[in-house]
Amino acid sequence: MMTVKIALSGAAGRMGRTLIESCRETQGVSLAAAIERPGDPSIGIDAGVLIGSGKMGVTVVDSLAEVIPQFDVLIDFTEPKATLDKVQACRKAGRGMVIGTTGFSAEQKKIIQRAAQRIPIVFAPNMSVGVNLCFKLLETAAHVLGDDVDIEIIEAHHRHKIDAPSGTAVRMGEIIASVLGRDLAQCAIYGRHGTLPQRDSKTIGFETIRAGDLVGEHTVMFAAPGERVEITHRASSRKTFATGAIRAAQWVMQQDKGLFDMQQVLGLR
Repeated sequence: MMTVKIALSGAAGRMGRTLIESCRETQGVSLAAAIERPGDPSIGIDAGVLIGSGKMGVTVVDSLAEVIPQFDVLIDFTEPKATLDKVQACRKAGRGMVIGTTGFSAEQKKIIQRAAQRIPIVFAPNMSVGVNLCFKLLETAAHVLGDDVDIEIIEAHHRHKIDAPSGTAVRMGEIIASVLGRDLAQCAIYGRHGTLPQRDSKTIGFETIRAGDLVGEHTVMFAAPGERVEITHRASSRKTFATGAIRAAQWVMQQDKGLFDMQQVLGLR
């Protein structure tokens, strides 16, 4: 079996360290490069030492160009501007990517779409297998319950997460809106305060919580008079996202070019 050589961007962050551990534990992949922003204290440290285990022979560097020849697929969970810089470099070098970064603008997403005309990219707001199963369940719920329910999406993450609502919550809203023939940009309500008019049943509400060290929780509520249906996913460890990202990296190696999501990686569509 071919070993997929993986590079990690944002190696010293919470997700990066979890990914290093997953690379160490997963058969069929190897950590080939670890990148951090210039000036980060982790520069020059072995990736294995960074996570508190034995040396892996991969030193954290501050330049993607320095390690381009060493890897097959780059996994990036950083922030939009840094990710887009990596997209351009990978496009030029013909390297695949797995992007878990969220918070992109519509124009920034177009840059990723253009790059995918040359290289294979898995771009998903959430790499968790469970969350992607929930996406499929949401399609079914929206089809069955239709316009007869009020829909609310509640998400909670750790205090350091900067984009709100989360990319996963937005994707949930997009899926539901698509099934119901609505435009999420027009029907989304983000938080409520003060004296409000009666709820418009065509809207989709979002509530955001940022607290402590919550890894990630998402609940979609379909509420009708007399009953409600809730679809919930709770992540207790970043390992679930890392496992999914590694799986996506192995899958994207089999693709020539194109823009894909985790639904395709998992065979859900």
